Amino acid sequence: MISKLLNPYEIAEQIANNLRKLRLHENITQEDLARKSGVSLGSLKRFENSYEISLKNLIQLAITLDATDEFLNLLKKDSQLSIDDILKEKKLKNKTRKRASKND
Repeated sequence: MISKLLNPYEIAEQIANNLRKLRLHENITQEDLARKSGVSLGSLKRFENSYEISLKNLIQLAITLDATDEFLNLLKKDSQLSIDDILKEKKLKNKTRKRASKND
């Protein structure tokens, strides 16, 4: 699905609105969310009002609100993997870590 949001401001605004709705749904004040997440109250207020926040602070807020699944899929293309891709992934997972030998 192609997003109808065309610019960074509109996307940030939607994310901030989603966070605010989730925070209110969970009945958490801005002060409590800031304290629990380690994000300053000023940063949280700025995000909810002006849609500006660092990625680190946004992730901290998402962790506190138990809303990290979306971050893990951010910028990930949904496409079907070929058999070759699956086999390559298996090989990478099965590789053992090699260490340099110690010279005593």
